[in-house]
Amino acid sequence: MRQPSIRPTDVDAAVTRLLVSNRLLASLQPSDRALLERHLEAVTLYQGEVLFEPGDDVTRTYFPCASTMASLVVMMQTGRAAEAATIGREGAIGGIVSSGYKPAFTRSEVQIPGPALRIETARIEEAKERSATLRDLFSRYADALLAQILQSVACNALHSLEARCCRWLLTTQDRVNSAEIPLTQEALAEMLGVQRTTVTSVARALRARGLIRYARGHIVILDRARLEEAACECHSAVKQHFERILPEIKPQSIILRPDG
Repeated sequence: MRQPSIRPTDVDAAVTRLLVSNRLLASLQPSDRALLERHLEAVTLYQGEVLFEPGDDVTRTYFPCASTMASLVVMMQTGRAAEAATIGREGAIGGIVSSGYKPAFTRSEVQIPGPALRIETARIEEAKERSATLRDLFSRYADALLAQILQSVACNALHSLEARCCRWLLTTQDRVNSAEIPLTQEALAEMLGVQRTTVTSVARALRARGLIRYARGHIVILDRARLEEAACECHSAVKQHFERILPEIKPQSIILRPDG
């Protein structure tokens, strides 16, 4: 497994700059942020990179920054896979709630490459022991992530592929903050657990209605309002729950140090 490489810059300055682009970290009070900041490393995550596999001890936690996004993927014995959740700048990938041995149940795979902050999971445990507010924040985030996974179960069972595809595109746009999504139809098919030809058929229908356009490696959302109409209720349900349980998770200013 290729490990993310630390950027060849001053790590402290890089960490400080990236903190503001992860909403979970940016929401921390200065005293809580200080418990983690000195242990964070700035890294680059690459598309297709696997952060952990089922059964791995999750010794590192990643905070995606900017437009970086990864998926939690459930693997079957047949080799087929389906996405259970996506995580971007609003959250974290790895050991947030549990303590001690943390065996992974899913694979974590990077879908959209970019910067992230990495920390040893043991350091998070130490910080949670010292801060009740940090424990509470990470516990509420875990609840929000579980809600996304539970909604995905219902969505996959009850909703059409087109509605699910629209939901996935909206969820991804929320994280990358751009109408242009750097993703192939092959990757989208894998995330939805279907054949590429099936996704191609759905994408053509959405393109014919003027909702999206696509070229190799990119999908562009042309009409978000109509895409929301075509999506199932799951996108708004997960988003609303997240906003209720984590109302403070929004962009906040972080003052850079003079050397940053």
